Amino acid sequence: MKIILIGPPGAGKGTQAEKLATHWKTPRITTGDLFRQAVQNKTPMGLQVQGFLEKGALVPDDVVLGLMQERMSGPDCKSGFILDGFPRTVGQAIGLETWLKKTEMVLDAVVVIDVPEEEAVRRITGRRQCGACGSTYHLQFQPPRQDGICDKCKSLLVQRKDDEEKTVRHRLKVYAGETLPLIDFYKQRHLLRQVDGVQKPAEVFQTICSLIK
Repeated sequence: MKIILIGPPGAGKGTQAEKLATHWKTPRITTGDLFRQAVQNKTPMGLQVQGFLEKGALVPDDVVLGLMQERMSGPDCKSGFILDGFPRTVGQAIGLETWLKKTEMVLDAVVVIDVPEEEAVRRITGRRQCGACGSTYHLQFQPPRQDGICDKCKSLLVQRKDDEEKTVRHRLKVYAGETLPLIDFYKQRHLLRQVDGVQKPAEVFQTICSLIK
């Protein structure tokens, strides 16, 4: 299976990508993981990525596509892959489409996990992390036994800056501007499958599986 997962921050893409990768025995591929690996291994692409990241700049589409193409050419991807959060823009989607045609690969589906903005904000802003041991919690879904205190090491829990409401709403705005156009792009290609992400994770997984056969 060759699947793309799209959805706003807080939609649960990572959770579903892991489940689907295990279910279909295919690798889950994310740009974030590829960036970290390339930088750590100091590959030519990694050095380019590091330069952009150190400047706080977005990594250009051609560099992102180069990393993704290299990864998708790996032997473990012959039976398929789950692309988590890539492509992010129509430009990246066109580049991916061109590469897939050259390699005679065909996408099976593009799954959009729909979550209303307020639900996404509630999910993300409720996250808390232990500043000492890194354990994670959620004020609603997985609260600590004692408010603000880690169950494991009794240290204070903190909210990451990425999870603050102002930052979350900005990320959602960026998603709407850059990524939502992908829905029309893939709808025109009859690849789009839309799933209600407000359901429980197990229900979202079952729905995705039922839509892709």
